[in-house]
Amino acid sequence: QVQLVESGGGLVQPGGSLRLSCAASGRTFSNYQMGWFRQAPGKDRDFVAAISRSGTNTAYADSVKGRFAISRDNAKNTVYLQMNSLKPADTAVYYCAAVSVAYYYTLLSDLKSYDYWGQGTQVTVSS
Repeated sequence: QVQLVESGGGLVQPGGSLRLSCAASGRTFSNYQMGWFRQAPGKDRDFVAAISRSGTNTAYADSVKGRFAISRDNAKNTVYLQMNSLKPADTAVYYCAAVSVAYYYTLLSDLKSYDYWGQGTQVTVSS
């Protein structure tokens, strides 16, 4: 079992920045590919970003490419999502997720591929 706890959400003005964190516990963090997803009210949960076990490889949804950056610190068992140039359309509950994969596994964007989820953190972008 892996337990995931997100933090760092809040209210920010358009054009502002936030950094989300997701702390993992329970298993060897470096064995897990990590992802960020988000869910706006009345909408499906959508892929935002993923990062490989080593942190070398990353993938992003087109809607956040160039504005968001995913990273991880395996020594601290934490994955981050740096969000810049935020827009009202980025308003959602953000979830981190984990899946145990082989070291060179392809990056996963399908939420059904992930086994463990955090409780989510609210991000609201509004003036």
